[in-house]
Amino acid sequence: MQFLDQLGRKINLTRPVNKIVSTVPSQTELLCDLGLENALIGVTKFCEHPSHLRKEKTIIGGTKNLNIEKIKALQPDLIIANKEENTADQILELSKEFPVWVSQISNLEDALAMIQAVGTMTHSLEKAEDLIERISNEFKGLHFKRSIKCAYLIWKNPYMTVGGDTFIHAMLEHAGYENVFGDEKRYPEVNEALLKSSAAELIFLSSEPFPFKEIHIKEIQQVCPAAKIFLVDGGLFSWYGSRLLLMPKYFSNLYKLINLT
Repeated sequence: MQFLDQLGRKINLTRPVNKIVSTVPSQTELLCDLGLENALIGVTKFCEHPSHLRKEKTIIGGTKNLNIEKIKALQPDLIIANKEENTADQILELSKEFPVWVSQISNLEDALAMIQAVGTMTHSLEKAEDLIERISNEFKGLHFKRSIKCAYLIWKNPYMTVGGDTFIHAMLEHAGYENVFGDEKRYPEVNEALLKSSAAELIFLSSEPFPFKEIHIKEIQQVCPAAKIFLVDGGLFSWYGSRLLLMPKYFSNLYKLINLT
């Protein structure tokens, strides 16, 4: 059967999908939640959910540094990758020998389309559609009084934030926040002067990819004394698989916390 991935590439599956390699943690978690854990034969060293997976599956490197030879030895029926999290040259090399379906996620709609596509390719469409319906209903229940101006930091030395063409930006909007760097693209660097002049009411410090801690709140508070600063769960703003189901409740609780603090 032939499928289109989210880059518009044609993927031909010539045999049933019984052996899957996942090169992205959030999509690995999705595959397990679709009942495909037994079909997973290769995962990255960052695929930490479910927690036992890395002990039982072949580790095929990191998202940006895949072990091509290990993957070739596994002879997968399907590789599921992502444009942003994996590198183009490695995906191109793997595509010469295996079907590689690549996701490109910028918003909730892209994420739901990815879930449906993965469900279709892996004969788990019924579970995928049930998951999509539950996620959609949870997001429909999100309502906020106003949009709060927010900066979301993902890295330190240099500070890096998220632009308006990212999935995190889309989740910030769903969560009730206005990204003060929404006019930027991808993941721009910001210095302390830009952070201060942004007039952000809130500054979120993500738990990933840089693991911000309490000590960093104090550092940034000196730069932006009027802003409220919070540590947030990066996975609940950036994981675009089945974890979407948990995001609306997290967003609601966070919004309540902010308005009570």
